[in-house]
Amino acid sequence: MTFNDLNLNKPLLQALTDLEFEYPTPIQAKAFPIIMSGRDAVGIAQTGTGKTLAYLLPILRQLTFSKQREARILILVPTRELVVQVVGEINKLTKYSNFRVGGVYGGTNVNTQKQLIHDGLDIIVATPGRLLDLILSGVLRFKSIQKLVIDEVDEMLNLGFRTQIINLLEKIPTKRQNLMFSATLTPDVQQLIQEFFKDPQMIEIAAHGTPIEKIVQQAYHVPNFITKADLLEHLLKSNSDLNKVLVFVSTKKLADRLFEQMVLKFPNQTGVIHSNKSQNFRLNVLKQFTEGDIRMLIATDIIARGLDISDVSHVINFDMPEVAADYIHRIGRTGRADKDGIAISFINDLERKNQSDIEQLMNKQITLVETPQEVNISNVFSEEERPTKLFDKDYLQEKKKTRPSNAFHEKKKKNTKVNLGSQMKRNPKHGPKHKTVKPPKPRL
Repeated sequence: MTFNDLNLNKPLLQALTDLEFEYPTPIQAKAFPIIMSGRDAVGIAQTGTGKTLAYLLPILRQLTFSKQREARILILVPTRELVVQVVGEINKLTKYSNFRVGGVYGGTNVNTQKQLIHDGLDIIVATPGRLLDLILSGVLRFKSIQKLVIDEVDEMLNLGFRTQIINLLEKIPTKRQNLMFSATLTPDVQQLIQEFFKDPQMIEIAAHGTPIEKIVQQAYHVPNFITKADLLEHLLKSNSDLNKVLVFVSTKKLADRLFEQMVLKFPNQTGVIHSNKSQNFRLNVLKQFTEGDIRMLIATDIIARGLDISDVSHVINFDMPEVAADYIHRIGRTGRADKDGIAISFINDLERKNQSDIEQLMNKQITLVETPQEVNISNVFSEEERPTKLFDKDYLQEKKKTRPSNAFHEKKKKNTKVNLGSQMKRNPKHGPKHKTVKPPKPRL
């Protein structure tokens, strides 16, 4: 099947031709007629299989020209970066159409976004928090919304957006089409579907937790941060195939710490991105990495979901994620668009439980590779890498007998007094005064 076999209009087909897209992915081919029918739909597919175009193509096919200011399509996504990406995809697909699209998200001037909405939009792509701010300000109204898309809904729930999403669903007109797309279907997501969707059609292309088969998965068992950093440096220096490397770490603190080390080894080739960075910084470094200006991007899970970065040669899990499904999202950044990819994981002793959970979810083992001899194995552990004790106090440890101390110090003057209680009884000088009793005179 090609895109010509779908019921697409000439502007969309021309835009797809310019993008050199010829064949729809399975999720795109299966979702198109269902969404066109007007039914609620839930799409579950692996990361990197084209879920964004799966809902955009039928939506844009049905959208007609209008001069009204109120938006008719609302797309919710979890992160600012994903807002920018989805808006960019819509702009590419509407190159030969006359539709107005805008993205709203936090961290930028809200007045600029208010003006954007006031001028009129057909499609709004937004994060939940900023969208609610605009609703409360009175500038945004939902009376004309015809279709609602919730992209990466499980990630939004993980980020704590459940209350905002429910508030938004209650404010939007009930007569609408609901679409939801994600790589995983959690119990929280299922509950949300039951409450707000009307007999949705399930579109499931791959089993939950199944990684893309084209991705080669490898792992090294290494003890700590220092050894992991040395191993990363060795791989980058010894293998030129690592030309576009996405390195995932567990926290913002570790991301900055690793960046400070790697930027010294690979100057002008290393970038870092996490939620503490400003919006302009994040967009700029993401653009540098996407265009190949830098070789390696160190990131937290902020970009593990939804973002489409082309030609990522390797994904390196510097830290293993605690949630097994997040591993699937991470490695899905490589091996996209039917290309091969390689995912490498650095696993310490504490993370082997995470490895086991991931392998159980995938029903597949990660290939273990021996650590190169050139890598120095460090014995220095950071606080978070040390194994935690079962109890705060070691009750099984034998108590040590304490020896009397030989320390000596002079007593204070007030403490040098001697208790003379017993002497007072024997020595009348120190006791209370008594009257002397004279013996009675003898009678004559």
